Amino acid sequence: MRAAVVTGPGELKVEAVARPQPGPGEVRVKLEGCGVCASNLTPWAGPEWMQFPTEAGGLGHEGWGVVDAVGEGVDAVSVGDRVAALFYKSYGEYDVGPAENVVKLPEALGETPFPGEPLGCAMNIFARSGIKAGETVAIIGIGFLGAILTRLASQAGARVIAISRRPFSLQVARDMGAAETIPMEDHWQIIEQVRELTGGVFCDRVIEAVGKQWPLDLAAELTRERGTLVVAGYHQDGARQVNMQLWNWRGLDVINAHERDPAIYIRGIRDAVDAVASGRLDPSALYTHRFPLERLDEALNTTRDRPEGFMKALVTF
Repeated sequence: MRAAVVTGPGELKVEAVARPQPGPGEVRVKLEGCGVCASNLTPWAGPEWMQFPTEAGGLGHEGWGVVDAVGEGVDAVSVGDRVAALFYKSYGEYDVGPAENVVKLPEALGETPFPGEPLGCAMNIFARSGIKAGETVAIIGIGFLGAILTRLASQAGARVIAISRRPFSLQVARDMGAAETIPMEDHWQIIEQVRELTGGVFCDRVIEAVGKQWPLDLAAELTRERGTLVVAGYHQDGARQVNMQLWNWRGLDVINAHERDPAIYIRGIRDAVDAVASGRLDPSALYTHRFPLERLDEALNTTRDRPEGFMKALVTF
């Protein structure tokens, strides 16, 4: 099979490697594609802790495809089932992992791409956020995750204020149901605009979905007294500072909405399958860029640079 190997910072090659074999309790998936995750960007940049070369297919964890082999003791899925897979070497034509880490895709989804991990992540963040009808929710950062959360929050009956730096992203937020949008340009101007929009009260809940220091600072400023600040961004590039005086004074609840238990990830993917299959959620317009495996480096760089019109890159086989 063909699989990508990251050989150094910002460098990769596609190699012919042995097709993996499923062991007991495992399944092999012939992948149709894999989403490109923002969490790949730190190892792609080559920090000191990163080891090269990666395993074949390494970093890819948003795969979907068709089960083509099962190991001993597997009866929950069968050869021929189309699935979303939470495996971790999915930048290749095949990947293997535990049977409990795949979710069947119903016929209603046809041949629709389904990067399960980020969709499940959005569902889990939404559940952790506790958003209720009638609340005012600010979402800072309208990328793929922020756009999905905008849709889910607005469907729940919340008033969503979307804040992002790109005009394209703000239009996506409006399409997803945001009541108001604010360009992410000036820190104090954003605070004043939200103050005006909320009658000086600020927001019941604020979701920070960028993963940088400034948006985290801004999120706290926009959260009302006894409100909830939800950290959904990937903060992988080092330590953060927080304004604990402000957090104390306002009595904020702070939720780190990242999960680590694979079973919870899978639960989120199942929820996403139900939402997309039922028509409640349609992420198809957010898959804006597609690349063959040989251009995975371009897909990663595009995810990093986020040109106008970009939301989500998929690598398809």
